[in-house]
Amino acid sequence: MSNEDALDAVFKALANPARRRLLDAMKDGPRTTGQLCESEDGLDRCTVMQHLKALEAADLIIVRREGRERWNHLNAEPIKAVHDRWLSPYTRGAVAMLADLKARAEV
Repeated sequence: MSNEDALDAVFKALANPARRRLLDAMKDGPRTTGQLCESEDGLDRCTVMQHLKALEAADLIIVRREGRERWNHLNAEPIKAVHDRWLSPYTRGAVAMLADLKARAEV
């Protein structure tokens, strides 16, 4: 998969609010699929599994099996790549503009 295809998969996965909630549920540590299903009251297990599959395809989660349990771990690297490519350059520009504004206001 090319870098562009990987970024497309990340953006597509993050576009869905249920997937973002699942990722939020994993921020503090890995969760079993059962725990994630319990956290999503409005979704059945099959739907949660489909969302987890999309997150795994985008490399946003890493899945480990331990016996009968499936543990889902957040992989923040693709999100960091999005940040580094799309957000960081704009942030630097905004900080520079604020510094310039401050310098002009102090004169």
